[in-house]
Amino acid sequence: MSLLLLTLLILLKTCFHGKLLVHAVDYDFSYMKSVYNAIDLPLVEEYDYIVIGGGTAGCPLAATLSEKYSILVLERGNTPKAHPNVLSLSGFLKNFIEEDNGDTPAQRFTSEDGVDNIRGRVLGGSSMVNGGFFSEADDDFFAKSGVEWDMNEVQKAYKWVKNKIVSYSNLSIWQSVVKQALLEVGIGPDNKVTTKYKIGTKQSGSIFDNMGRRHGAVELLNKGNLKNLRIAIHAYVNRIIFSTKSSSMSPFYLSIFFIILITESYIANV
Repeated sequence: MSLLLLTLLILLKTCFHGKLLVHAVDYDFSYMKSVYNAIDLPLVEEYDYIVIGGGTAGCPLAATLSEKYSILVLERGNTPKAHPNVLSLSGFLKNFIEEDNGDTPAQRFTSEDGVDNIRGRVLGGSSMVNGGFFSEADDDFFAKSGVEWDMNEVQKAYKWVKNKIVSYSNLSIWQSVVKQALLEVGIGPDNKVTTKYKIGTKQSGSIFDNMGRRHGAVELLNKGNLKNLRIAIHAYVNRIIFSTKSSSMSPFYLSIFFIILITESYIANV
């Protein structure tokens, strides 16, 4: 285990010491009304939009689109309910040391740089297995991204997410000491409590609340129109076939998705 990971664990554990007993009853699982095992889907069905991956980006995207459109979310993993360790801070380390059997919520992989890491394999994605730190991106990142962002909409999106799943807790004694040490060695200024990108030292937000409960991206599904949402778990996308309009030959997102589950293929059309 790296020194960085060990330090993170100490900081997290200290922050919520004595508040780690969390039960499933403490969570809002309303989104489960829209969750299906993909093998139970109709063999052929049509939707306005199909979101591949019910992760950190897929969940809020699906929730937003569902306000006006019919949405199918395809998630290869299971639900957080099936993996209770992802729901609390006390289960954080267990996700790292659990043997990867192909169904665990944390999938081990090695990056192209040769760095061992994990990524989420559960509804909610990596937001259900990471350290829970929440911070906004640098404005310079958006400026150099090559995409013309409406920054007013970006700020609205940040505000929406923060209001739904982000918490701000008082620093523990240990965390206060670490923060003071950083300031004393010149990592300043002290930016106090903020989720904004700032040079120096700051206390940011967390998707763990003050009882040690994790509020991952999956909870954003509760803010969608569940009547317009269908969330398929254990769904692996095998192929995407693009059709074209005969008049302009431009891509037409009829997009047929073949979902391979055990031995059967399923088709969903947009």
